[in-house]
Amino acid sequence: MSFGIFSFYLFGTGNLGMFYGLDTWYLVLVIPALLLSLLAQGAVKSTFAKYSKLGARSGYTGQSAARRILNQNGLAHIQIERIAGQLTDHYDPKNQVLRLSEPTFDSSSIAAIGVAAHEAGHAVQHDEGYLPIRIRGLLVPVAQIGSSVGPYLALFGIILSLPILTSIGIFLFAGAVLFYLITLPVEFDASRRAVRVLEDQGMLTDQELAGAKKVLRAAAMTYIASALVAFASMMRLILLARSRDDRRR
Repeated sequence: MSFGIFSFYLFGTGNLGMFYGLDTWYLVLVIPALLLSLLAQGAVKSTFAKYSKLGARSGYTGQSAARRILNQNGLAHIQIERIAGQLTDHYDPKNQVLRLSEPTFDSSSIAAIGVAAHEAGHAVQHDEGYLPIRIRGLLVPVAQIGSSVGPYLALFGIILSLPILTSIGIFLFAGAVLFYLITLPVEFDASRRAVRVLEDQGMLTDQELAGAKKVLRAAAMTYIASALVAFASMMRLILLARSRDDRRR
């Protein structure tokens, strides 16, 4: 999980129990969201594995499909690199490099072409100045600080009965939550662009396109689950702070 949120989960369960006994809000809010996240990750891996075994009739590879999409959008200058790992595909806007994982780069599978087209969609978003991705870019440093520092400040504030520290921590963490929320339209739009171009350019048949859509929908569920985990974690902090205030009255 990005931006150190996993360490926040461990911190929360390991320490608040010392002061509050059983952390009911963690069980009610965060645990179900975490389980959903695990299910989503399992679903995207199994769906990708399934459609990685089915080749596309067009003969395009992930690399050649991405190259065609980039070139057609005036982005021939963007390099495409192979990177290690699985489902580590991403576009690096700072260096203007599209990085495709080993199972995607040279593969002519339905899954590889769908994922590559999705990542190429992010490059087009950046070039067009797509508003949600610009907002997300601005939120990156806020999210990094908010998720790594915010939860700790909020928990220390609750434990030490320092409302101002709690409020600052929750406010910082809200920045990370906002990042996850703004990521949703960015990812949905990239998938929409991918499906449209794959269909328009005939890179996949109608039947193959249905498989690519399943891969992209499964990937979208992981982003939804991450946003839910972040939101549930923020609500837990807010409710714990309110419970502490009620006990002090």
